[in-house]
Amino acid sequence: MSTHHQDKATFLERLIFNNRPAVIIICLLVSVFLFWQALQVRPSTSFEKMIPLHHPYIQKMIEHRNDLANLGNTVRISVEAVNGDIFNKEYMETLRQIHDEVFYISGVDRSGLKSLWSPSVRWTEVTEEGFAGGEVIPQTYDGSAATLEDLRNNVLKSGQIGRLVANNFKSSIIDVPLLESYPDPNDQGKLLKLDYRQFSHELEEKIREKYQAQNPNVKVHVVGFAKKVGDLIDGLIMVVVFFGIAFLITLVLLYWFTWCIRSTIAVLSTTLVAVVWQLGLMHSVGFGLDPYSMLVPFLIFAIGISHGVQKINGIALQSSDADNALTAARRTFRQLFLPGMIAILADAVGFITLLIIDIGVIRELAIGASIGVAVIVFTNLILLPVAISYVGISKKAIERSKKDAVRDHPFWRLLSNFAHPVVAPISVVIALIAFGGGLWYSQNLKIGDLDQGAPELRPDSRYNQDNNFIINNYSTSSDVLVVMVKTGPEGCSTHEALAPVDELMWKMENTPGVQSAISMVTVSKQVIKGMNEGNLKWETLSRNQDVLNNSISRAEGLYNSDCSLAPVLIFLNDHKAETLSRAVKEVEAFAKEHNKEGLQFLLAAGNAGIEAATNVVIAQAELTILILVYICVAVMCLITFRSIAATLCIVLPLILTSVLGNALMAWLGIGVKVATLPVIALGVGIGVDYGIYIYSRLESFLRAGLPLQEAYYQTLKSTGKAVLFTGLCLAIGVATWIFSAIKFQADMGLMLTFMLLWNMFGALWLLPALARFLIKPEKLAGKVGGSLLAH
Repeated sequence: MSTHHQDKATFLERLIFNNRPAVIIICLLVSVFLFWQALQVRPSTSFEKMIPLHHPYIQKMIEHRNDLANLGNTVRISVEAVNGDIFNKEYMETLRQIHDEVFYISGVDRSGLKSLWSPSVRWTEVTEEGFAGGEVIPQTYDGSAATLEDLRNNVLKSGQIGRLVANNFKSSIIDVPLLESYPDPNDQGKLLKLDYRQFSHELEEKIREKYQAQNPNVKVHVVGFAKKVGDLIDGLIMVVVFFGIAFLITLVLLYWFTWCIRSTIAVLSTTLVAVVWQLGLMHSVGFGLDPYSMLVPFLIFAIGISHGVQKINGIALQSSDADNALTAARRTFRQLFLPGMIAILADAVGFITLLIIDIGVIRELAIGASIGVAVIVFTNLILLPVAISYVGISKKAIERSKKDAVRDHPFWRLLSNFAHPVVAPISVVIALIAFGGGLWYSQNLKIGDLDQGAPELRPDSRYNQDNNFIINNYSTSSDVLVVMVKTGPEGCSTHEALAPVDELMWKMENTPGVQSAISMVTVSKQVIKGMNEGNLKWETLSRNQDVLNNSISRAEGLYNSDCSLAPVLIFLNDHKAETLSRAVKEVEAFAKEHNKEGLQFLLAAGNAGIEAATNVVIAQAELTILILVYICVAVMCLITFRSIAATLCIVLPLILTSVLGNALMAWLGIGVKVATLPVIALGVGIGVDYGIYIYSRLESFLRAGLPLQEAYYQTLKSTGKAVLFTGLCLAIGVATWIFSAIKFQADMGLMLTFMLLWNMFGALWLLPALARFLIKPEKLAGKVGGSLLAH
């Protein structure tokens, strides 16, 4: 230890400790400004941030967005009649009022709003004179028994059963397409962005609560992307409570660790400053908080505490033979600034690699977390030692530290056996078996969602119950895969175009996981059959162009204005990973066979198309990210320790954690998706801290000439306590998420808790065993060069 005392003070150390008041004042001013900025952070998200905008599917969807009526961001409101069916006066009146009320909610695309009360919902029938038709709700409707009977007949003739009207006639749907941005009612020249949380609250208050109270015989169910995101943001408000709980637990643990209220408050305050700075900077660069970046303040708090604990531990050790708090703080700064800096850079690398994923929310999470980690350099590596140099550490804590330095520790003595010549090979064999078993089991790991409905929310959440109601009562689910059939202008109604579409629909309807398919062919066949006295033999595509032109005139919404694009809507049972990939493979195989000049089958629009594209992006990025993180971490360890053996000792336990983490996800039935992919990178980035702190101390004792097991015992005595404490602290901080109402957050909490604890255990257990095989203590003994951290 004494070598550190004689080390010359670095330029950075002199700059900071010779200007301590300036450091405090600058940090205070920055904190005030960023606190004001942090207060203005609002929950924000958008449909486009959640999807991979550069994927070919999404680009095709955006390119043809105007031709695809209402296939993007829509909400479906199902109004259920609890007793009886929908054909009664009170029910129809409530439905009309809801339709009118929804029409005036901000962000609704009014031109596309559709329910039984929409004039565009019509019926047709074949009579002796030819076709007859009209609006489903006739102009003469007055709620009398006779007009209700007409309404029933019109619904039967409308082709809307299973789509707008439930198969059992006990509920009907209002289709609500949304605009991402819409004109400000007070200033038409200005566009406002759709606020999902506000929109979700309006649906709850103005629709669900109001009309269920007004008519007890009515139950309202709401599904759709905007509603799901609104519920997610509401669930996130609970995160503040979890943050409070994590803070209190950390406070108790820190005091138990330090026995010093002054240093406990110093560590917690500087770490809270880091969180405030991170939120303030996020707002300054124009980001809000979305469901994913809500987790970043937790991570920054946890990482900040971990570095704070190392600092306090170092200062307590130095205080035992330093004259005053300033000297102890300076020596600790000198000793721990570099390993702290390297560990923080490793954390940042874990976050930055996430930028390669082409999904807005993950990129924002990566940027937000990188900003937060950069902030920790100032708050926990610089501000904390300066603060402690003023307030000092309590006598009680210093006495305890002095006693600790000289007394024997049975627990650390026991753990030091991991470096024993007999125990080390056993540890390595166990690790290899765990690695092999983990690799074998993680073959079961799936990409994408593995549950129906909204897997981000709990299965018993109101949203998922609403979703189940719609799946069970309608033929068209909310999971729609849209294939865009592109032809030349006026080409979509030719037999050459319609025949392959018919073939595609038949193929898809016979694919497992597909409920039904609809396109202009569906309408054309119905009309041709109708024109031939309803004879089933005629329910086919005519080769006569005039007949075809006449038959598709009623297929409004199923082709665009110049008949150059016709969507095929494929309704899926769910959006589970295998359902999507099966459907997409079938369409791709079909397209490969049938695409030619003037006729192309393009994927994909609809929410299932977006999910499929997201799954592809994640599948491609998953391995790339892991490899990148490991390369970056390994390079940083190489630069720091200038030794391949040291790098292997630090990185191999992390690789084992990643493999076991994947196996755990497979076992728990958690898929790799937008929510869980960041965890894989974060677990490695944060976990490397333990190895760096342990190895840097171990190496200094090996240089002093101690044999490996004794050197490891001394390492555990000085740093082991801080590493063990840090691991528990980090894990407890994120473990509170497991109780979140939001399932993906609970999944992330569970995964991060596992990875943080296992990384800590790996550093304490596997690192010394590997050192036994890889490090040659005799080569290190007496050397002063080598590692950057030896200086």
